[in-house]
Amino acid sequence: MLKQIANEVAKLEVAIAALIKAAPHLAELAEIIESVPELGKMTSAGLVAAMPELGQVSNMIAAALLGAAPYDDDSGKRRGDRHVKGGRRKVRNLFYMACLGAATRHNPVIMAFYDRLIAKGKEPKVALTACMRKLIGILNSMIARRQKWDARRYELSDPARPQPSACTA
Repeated sequence: MLKQIANEVAKLEVAIAALIKAAPHLAELAEIIESVPELGKMTSAGLVAAMPELGQVSNMIAAALLGAAPYDDDSGKRRGDRHVKGGRRKVRNLFYMACLGAATRHNPVIMAFYDRLIAKGKEPKVALTACMRKLIGILNSMIARRQKWDARRYELSDPARPQPSACTA
């Protein structure tokens, strides 16, 4: 029974890939998304299908649609915790797993961001949610500009690394 389910999943993946390849606009979006380290065919297919707004909205709106935007719980003088809520649950679940691999193993830019947040004392899940928000913002900008992944564009300056001086003698 497990082999039969695996075969059905493989057939569906092939059919989804064929549908995306058949539409030039979707194929271009998928190619841009898949250029990011750790985002593969199924992640790009999910984002293309469930978040057609990518590239047309602000990064804050993209994070809210994904369900990775923080909302406050304030009332009067009381300042409550911030929580993520709403958004598109299935896309968020798909993107969470892709971002987990990106933040812990495969994407140097997101790994550096994640490590910096952990070093500041953030909980791992909070740091991962921030990585999701950062990565969906990067994807949103990449799609709006029709550009593929360029790590140099998104890398953070490392305070431990010496910076080139403005004055050279």
